[in-house]
Amino acid sequence: MLRAVIFDFNGILVDDEPIHLEMFQKVLQEERISLTEKDYYARYLGFDDRGAFRAVYRDNQRKLDDTGLAKLIERKAVYYRASIGQRTVIFPGVKQLLCQLAARYPLAVASGALRDEIELILQSVTLRNYFQVIVSANDVKEGKPQPEIFLKALEGLNRNAGSSSPIRPSECLVVEDSKEGILGAQRAGIKCLAVTNSHPAEELRSADAVVASLADVTIPLLESLCK
Repeated sequence: MLRAVIFDFNGILVDDEPIHLEMFQKVLQEERISLTEKDYYARYLGFDDRGAFRAVYRDNQRKLDDTGLAKLIERKAVYYRASIGQRTVIFPGVKQLLCQLAARYPLAVASGALRDEIELILQSVTLRNYFQVIVSANDVKEGKPQPEIFLKALEGLNRNAGSSSPIRPSECLVVEDSKEGILGAQRAGIKCLAVTNSHPAEELRSADAVVASLADVTIPLLESLCK
């Protein structure tokens, strides 16, 4: 039985993956590292900023200590905040689906984005009130594909509910757009609906169901995944 839904953020609610790519490219170019669009979507999209920068440096045989990593993340965040204000776009069907779901289920965001970025965008597109819990890259030690972020989101939902019958992973659903996100949900014991906003359907086939758009999603479809 479905009792809660956890959403990824970038590439699921907000169409900003191209902006993240641009900001990664800008920062890395300043470090004399090239990042192609093909490589970003194929190899790095599912990571949070920490994981992506580490992976890019590793793949380019470059060393990166914690201090250098923190500076890269902060520089990208500055560029992102300067850009996103004029380019925020939510995906079709998002607002309608959230409105319907929030009337019946507690909702959370579990995202590898920085908390300030998530809060800023959700407020600007008037979606913040739909979510009881937000877990960001700031709140976990290991990003996706590790399950920590989803388990923390579920813990937060249970704390808010204060119920004598906690929501179990099998009673929850994750909505994702990346292979790393799907794997993280599976490791947390949570069913996953994948949306082909960032990858073709064949690359997301390990999810429990795949749709082309959240505009195509109905509550009965989500409930059927947790029966």
